Amino acid sequence: MAVTVRRSEGTPDSYPDAPAGLSAAAAALDATMIWQRMEAYVAHRFGVRDIEWIVEGSGEWSPPLTPATISTIEVWDDGEWIDALVSPSPFGGYVLPGCGPYRFTGTVGTDAVPAVVSEAFRRLAEYMAAKPGKAGAASESVTAGSITLTHRRSPSWLASAVQNSGAGDLLRPYRRA
Repeated sequence: MAVTVRRSEGTPDSYPDAPAGLSAAAAALDATMIWQRMEAYVAHRFGVRDIEWIVEGSGEWSPPLTPATISTIEVWDDGEWIDALVSPSPFGGYVLPGCGPYRFTGTVGTDAVPAVVSEAFRRLAEYMAAKPGKAGAASESVTAGSITLTHRRSPSWLASAVQNSGAGDLLRPYRRA
């Protein structure tokens, strides 16, 4: 069975622009940070960058990130990388004949952003731009006369931002099991 043992992923020259219609607080956030947070959740990349995978074992292997363009496939032989001859897989990857290791290099990512991904970006940015409250506090109460307002927030609210904002539901098709 072919297994990815190492991935070396570059950073894109630029990420796509933030979608229009963000609140002032959400627009003030670093768009690169939002894109990186979304990419950590999905197997899809936004913004083209270099990629290298080292794969060991025989059998079928497919790039774990999309969209991927493989430019070279090499195998380690007698102390150096040499061009490898591999067959395409019926499932969109490659059939590796030997145990390798193999080196796949190319690019991954796209500058095209589907509408659903723009909406996920908007939801995540608006959620992250919300007033956090007092640092370390799970709840706050404000009393004015006979009126008390209580606000409760999970201590992990920011760590769970992709899920809690609703962005995760929109990004589900871009995940890879």
